[in-house]
Amino acid sequence: MVGWLVLACEVAFWVLLVAGLGLRYLLRMPRTGAALLLCEPLLELVLLAATVIDLRNGAEPQWYHGLAALYIGYTVAYGHYTVTWLDGHARHRFGDGTPPVRPPRYGTARAAHEGRLWLRTVLLAAVASGLLLLGTWYVGDAERSAPLTGAIRLAWRVAGIHGLIALSYAVLPRRAPAGEEREKALAGHRWPH
Repeated sequence: MVGWLVLACEVAFWVLLVAGLGLRYLLRMPRTGAALLLCEPLLELVLLAATVIDLRNGAEPQWYHGLAALYIGYTVAYGHYTVTWLDGHARHRFGDGTPPVRPPRYGTARAAHEGRLWLRTVLLAAVASGLLLLGTWYVGDAERSAPLTGAIRLAWRVAGIHGLIALSYAVLPRRAPAGEEREKALAGHRWPH
């Protein structure tokens, strides 16, 4: 049951997101669209409640219980970021907004951006691990709760890999191509009148 609910919540997340943005910008109903977007966290509460009920009713912990915790962790860490990013693009494309600011592409600014994204991934792993540790404690049997502890290891493995990638931007920063640096310099230079 929980495995299908994780899938249903993922689909519902995108359906609510598209519907909310459509109401805001295509149908010019910004408050209704915002209200629909604010319903997104309810999906995680439903998923969390269903997971707890499933385990309480004696279900054997499975990989999808771990996936539910990872999904909730993703929503906590990246949900607002994802909605804001897509809202900016929808506002520009269908509304009267300016183009969204792109993340920096080069140098220390890019390294800082990647570092902030990595911190979100650490938050994802921390939230998921907290939920999974609570689930392990609730089950009370280390052997039975192996899928839950496996999901904890997966979350931190992903955070570690993402950390190495983010660190690579700081250690070996990408430099702007020569033509692009020259254009920036000319655009910022004021010619005397």
